[in-house]
Amino acid sequence: MARTVWDSSVGKKTVMAVSGLIMLLYLVAHMIGNLKIYFGAEEFNRYGHWLRTVGEPFMHYEWTLWLIRVVLAVAVLAHAVSAYQLSRRDIKARPDTYVHKRPRASYATRTMRWGGVILGLFIVWHVLDLTTGTVHPGGFQEGRPYQNVVDTFSTWYGNVIYIVAMLALGLHIRHGFWSAAQTLGAGSRTRDRALKTVANVLALLLTAGFIAVPVGVMTGVVS
Repeated sequence: MARTVWDSSVGKKTVMAVSGLIMLLYLVAHMIGNLKIYFGAEEFNRYGHWLRTVGEPFMHYEWTLWLIRVVLAVAVLAHAVSAYQLSRRDIKARPDTYVHKRPRASYATRTMRWGGVILGLFIVWHVLDLTTGTVHPGGFQEGRPYQNVVDTFSTWYGNVIYIVAMLALGLHIRHGFWSAAQTLGAGSRTRDRALKTVANVLALLLTAGFIAVPVGVMTGVVS
């Protein structure tokens, strides 16, 4: 039954919708945590330590954090695979170009695929920068996320990569949230306007919230 559901277009769209909502919940929590950087180094570093001790003593050190990482990795992989396969299926179904031009889609809709690629590349860079420290500038300091964040956004390329990715994220959420609602049956003629409003507000708040961190470093408010 699971294979039958996965092989269908409806099943793949459902996987995309559910995995997207899982990632959206994480992004909301992640943004709120990121904004703690405005309360100073001690507060932010303490928050970073707390993330590793959540659930103790029932959960071992970092077990909860790793559980969250595994769930997110599965969600990202499921989202990417289902999106790719749906895209290939759509291309095979319509190999010829349209005689008449189709109605002009929104900018977010037309850039969903490229936005997904940009976000995928960003995730790799973000992990290598602030989690493993592999590509981190200025010397990665284990257990001192405040200093590591300031180091990253003290470079021009760190700011450019992050801000471009967050703009792509905003467009992705704006279209993706509404699409997920339609797939999961939450949409209707009476609710579509409200769902689109929620999608726009979520996209705006998350984009602004995430970009506020590099802006804080660039303006010297966070230093």
